[in-house]
Amino acid sequence: MIRRPVVRRSGGQGQDAQSHLQRKCFVVCCPSAVAENQPANKHRMNTDLSGFAAHLRELILSQETPTERVPGSKTEDGPSFSLKFDPLARELFALQFQHNAAYRKICEAKGATPDRIEQWTQIPAVPAAAFKELELTSLAPAERVAVFHSSGTTEQKPSRHFHSAESLAVYEASLRVWFHRHLGDLGEAVFMTPNGGAAPRSSLVHMFESVRQRFGRPETAFTGTILGDGSWAVDFGSTVEKLKAAVDLGRPLTLLGTAFSFVHLLDHLAENHLKFQLPEDSRVMETGGYKNRSRTMPKTELHALITERLGVGRESILCEYGMSELSSQAYAVAGHFYFPPWARVQIISPETGREAAEGEAGIIRIFDLANVFSVAAIQTEDLGVRRGAGFELMGRALPAEPRGCSLMSA
Repeated sequence: MIRRPVVRRSGGQGQDAQSHLQRKCFVVCCPSAVAENQPANKHRMNTDLSGFAAHLRELILSQETPTERVPGSKTEDGPSFSLKFDPLARELFALQFQHNAAYRKICEAKGATPDRIEQWTQIPAVPAAAFKELELTSLAPAERVAVFHSSGTTEQKPSRHFHSAESLAVYEASLRVWFHRHLGDLGEAVFMTPNGGAAPRSSLVHMFESVRQRFGRPETAFTGTILGDGSWAVDFGSTVEKLKAAVDLGRPLTLLGTAFSFVHLLDHLAENHLKFQLPEDSRVMETGGYKNRSRTMPKTELHALITERLGVGRESILCEYGMSELSSQAYAVAGHFYFPPWARVQIISPETGREAAEGEAGIIRIFDLANVFSVAAIQTEDLGVRRGAGFELMGRALPAEPRGCSLMSA
């Protein structure tokens, strides 16, 4: 599954610049295709990869804090990562080069081998779309206990990200620590998605199940359903019931879902002349975009409607950026997204193929150490602007097909 908020720009030079980037990025995003019938990796999981995963998990958990949610939290490297990211990245690349056959062939075609890599920025990135065609994994079939798919229409071939028990342990450590850094304990929550039993191949649902078990209360609920065509819908009746209960009991509520699901909920509330003033400390987390499935709106407009209809202030609305091919997520603070210290983001200029300067736009490339058993360096199909250690999301590159959690929403 892929989850990407889409920001719509209106008119003028900004729109022209984005369109130009969307046309140019085709060169960067779409290298020559690799045959679909390429043999899968037959190596069994190496003990070195297991050791790396265990060490990384310890480092990630060392970043966990027992304190309450930190408003305005950003990616600030702790001492364990500021000094170790580059050697950890190069060590992981060497292991993935050795044990991930499909990735090794891509690297060899680019002349990139471990002995030639001097810093992590030189490690080859794989286009996200390659996860559709190749088994980009170091795991043998018998070791795979889960697979996350990118969402889309039934006609679209999904990306596949395979996981073992060890890789899920790293995945869950990563998502929980960074989620808690931004949202703290959930308390009572409503997830506007199906539950894990109904959508076992959704990385977003897996994330929600994980944080519910760790940070939620027994009253937390999933109010999403799956329709006959596989798309997701919001059960408005049960969602509204939870909203009313939160107001009546004076209990803060955290509402989580795709941006598209929020549009549907807000439309339902407007059609039925319903407004809520959720209790103080209530929060909203939205993720994903619209993907041409229905009307779209700028992020500021969506958040304004959430404030109007649910009574949640804009300072309590958090945006999340994630994708099925990754094991870490980014959260938006003051409009800019930040990944955790065990991941790095680059904005790659489609003009030069090099990292863009501060304030310049390009293709978003992510290096995620938590992707131990697949590929750490992923080139997305999204456009962004470099903002310090973070990025501002511009939207999708035109040559890329629409996909994402919001595409599942009905």
